[in-house]
Amino acid sequence: MRLVKWTFALAFAALMAAPAAAQQPVKIRVAWTAPVSNWASILLEKKDLAKHLGKSYTLEPVRYAGTPLMITALANGELEVANLAYSTIAIAIKNAGLEDLRVIADEFRDGMPGRYTNEYYVLKDGPIQKVEDLKGKVVATNAAGSAVDVASRAMLRKGGLEDKRDYTILEAPFPTMRAMLAEKKVDLIPAVLPFSLDPELKKIARPLFSQRDAIGVTDMIVWTARKPFIDKNRAAMVDFMEDSIRIVRWYLDPANQKEAAEIAARVTKQPVERFGWLFTEQDYYRNPDMVPDLKALQSNVNITKELGFVKDNINVENYSDLSVVQDALKRLK
Repeated sequence: MRLVKWTFALAFAALMAAPAAAQQPVKIRVAWTAPVSNWASILLEKKDLAKHLGKSYTLEPVRYAGTPLMITALANGELEVANLAYSTIAIAIKNAGLEDLRVIADEFRDGMPGRYTNEYYVLKDGPIQKVEDLKGKVVATNAAGSAVDVASRAMLRKGGLEDKRDYTILEAPFPTMRAMLAEKKVDLIPAVLPFSLDPELKKIARPLFSQRDAIGVTDMIVWTARKPFIDKNRAAMVDFMEDSIRIVRWYLDPANQKEAAEIAARVTKQPVERFGWLFTEQDYYRNPDMVPDLKALQSNVNITKELGFVKDNINVENYSDLSVVQDALKRLK
């Protein structure tokens, strides 16, 4: 009899606990690397617009030094959404074996007409006048296989130059590159926002080419997640995407640029006047619907393969799931 009572008690406790467990918000950890440039770094600055935050999901922005660490975190279940560069997607899928990785949303694009494109600088008074002049020279990059690195290699290949055979690559952080060029430790540097707006750089250097010159329009950074997590937590992911799009649209509204610049200044601890370009036509293109350009992304991924970073081709559409962002958009029409 006692055993029966215990059985009923346990069954009742399980039934009572099930609804409570079902109501627990889904934890969504979202990666970011560059403050302000990556949406995850500033989403919570406008959490008043996130209607579902704390109800169906919780948001934890997590900073990573680079995408390789994000791939490891995804593989280990330590991250739900990673903002990967086009150059990293194929590496994550083919080299790291994340065959269930899916592109789910867009972050920003380089080279769109009328918008900013990354620039590659040489000294104004130096001997480099064209790409071919870089033969035998030293080319700076932030990391081998990064988005700006792939574009640089693609442009030098157009000039008949190949890594190791015709030039040397030196890795360095973006903040150190102007000094390295000034001290003639390197002959070419990539300049991304906001470093390309540095007046001290413009005093000594000039652009030799742009990323748009090298590879056209680039779907530079996209949001990715693994299929099992999407399938299991689809309702929460749609809620999260709805809130994200609402916040992104707020930042992109010209009427809010002043406040957006103030947020950027607070987050980066930089003077607010340095952010007059942010979310304007001087910035990269950011889609207010957060829908990626899969055609451009496919072209970009193909270049990664052509340059030898991965052995196999991938069909980007087979590794994309835009249903989450599309369902979120239906609510915002």
